[in-house]
Amino acid sequence: MSTPVPAAKDSSAPGPAATQPAPFNPHHFPGDLIAAQRMVAELFARLHAHQAALPWSREKHKGWPDETERGRERPGRPATPGWEPDEAAEYDRLFAALRDATAVVQGHPWWERCEQEGVKGAALVAARMALKHAEGAVPLARDDVEEAA
Repeated sequence: MSTPVPAAKDSSAPGPAATQPAPFNPHHFPGDLIAAQRMVAELFARLHAHQAALPWSREKHKGWPDETERGRERPGRPATPGWEPDEAAEYDRLFAALRDATAVVQGHPWWERCEQEGVKGAALVAARMALKHAEGAVPLARDDVEEAA
């Protein structure tokens, strides 16, 4: 009686040791997209801080008093000198930079790839929202603030 000879393995057929590519993960963002989102967050913070230091109206305004009408109260506004030309120019510069940076994030090829991979609707919205909290996309994380304090 002869010993059976093992059959030759077909090298083109996937075996147990063959590695399958990992499924597409829409939350595995490319580095340039994370950097662009970080730029958006930084510009938004700078614009918000600049705006908070400005008078309430861009133009000079005499304001208005508090009003109460039939039990409803409307808070008034004090007079304002308006913004100085350099303050307005800085606001406009920051706002334009924020708008441009946001266009880079929104028009990034990653979102097209997500749609090609079948990520659509609520899943695509979830991926876009996740980008805002991705590692490296936020200038300061809560742990950073606690360490600095």
